[in-house]
Amino acid sequence: MSKYEVLTNRIIAALEQGVRPWQKEWNGGTSAFARPLRSDGTPYRGVNTLNLWLAKEERGFKSDYWFTYKKAQELGAQVKKGAKSESAFYVSSFKVEEQGTDARTVPFLKAYAVFNADEIEGLAAKFYGSEAPILTVAHNTRHEAAEAFIAATGAEVRHGGDRAFYTPKADFVQLPHFESFFTAEGYYSTAFHELAHWTGAEKRLNRTKGKFFGDSNYAFEELVAELSAAYLCADLGVTNIPRDDHAAYINHWIKCLKDDERAIFKAASLAEKAVGYLHGQEQEEQVAQAA
Repeated sequence: MSKYEVLTNRIIAALEQGVRPWQKEWNGGTSAFARPLRSDGTPYRGVNTLNLWLAKEERGFKSDYWFTYKKAQELGAQVKKGAKSESAFYVSSFKVEEQGTDARTVPFLKAYAVFNADEIEGLAAKFYGSEAPILTVAHNTRHEAAEAFIAATGAEVRHGGDRAFYTPKADFVQLPHFESFFTAEGYYSTAFHELAHWTGAEKRLNRTKGKFFGDSNYAFEELVAELSAAYLCADLGVTNIPRDDHAAYINHWIKCLKDDERAIFKAASLAEKAVGYLHGQEQEEQVAQAA
């Protein structure tokens, strides 16, 4: 079984149980998925975020930190006997030279083993139990960091009505009024999802949207936006609230993943690019204000 298939099958299994593995759809524990972290505090990105989120929840780990066996030893710690590793992935490449043509670069997926801090003895106390703090936001309370982030994107965000959407033709995001949402977190999760769609415009990241519900491209774009919203919620400390209307996509996503073992890797990569674009807009705004 290929490295692509292992993770794809893991996510398909969760989706077939009606669980979106990038969202925590129950109360208790942490309010939000924090990004999985390396020993130096650097967050894992892309599909590694999904895989290590899944592993943490499936196996009941408390820590967000993951280590290679070698890194644990370098820190004077030891992986517990019988501990089970998880895979972290990265893309490498090699060049193929063919007579009469230019050399071409061929990418391929590599994996390495990592262990959660909960299965390692002798680490510093800061690596254990690093769950994100429980976020309690009153119904009518704005989240300061999320508000600033949305404003800094430069996207036109309109409010009104009872639907949330992004319209490519007029290039704006439409959201119901903040007070219309049951929770503040629901508002921000929805806003991040629609802003992810906004990044896909031709003049930005130029993603293929699809034309109608059930269209494979449409469903794939919805998956990219869902993952983008999950990553942004983790980055900004907001609980990612599932939208009921997106449950209808689960069967489409399962089919997409079964048809293409690399689909979740592609979606996670595109989502990370969308998140990076939005964070980039925020950084540009901060530089402009400081000038």
